[in-house]
Amino acid sequence: MDLQTAFNLVLGAAAFLGGWVLNTMWGAIKDMQKSDKDLATKVSEIQVLVAGNYLPRSEYRADIVDIHATLKRIEQKFGEKADK
Repeated sequence: MDLQTAFNLVLGAAAFLGGWVLNTMWGAIKDMQKSDKDLATKVSEIQVLVAGNYLPRSEYRADIVDIHATLKRIEQKFGEKADK
């Protein structure tokens, strides 16, 4: 075996290993991109779910009316205490 044949074998083996590493990395990147898309889809579904479950305005107004009535009763009681 001469020097040129040994060099060609070493260079061929290095090219093979380099190609195998690059192919493995390419597959890993593709898998990560797919999982990233899946995760982004799930996050957007959660955002829609959370945005859809806010308190309706009618219930909010009814609660505010109850709070105002309670505050007025408390104010009246303080007013009665101050008069005594």
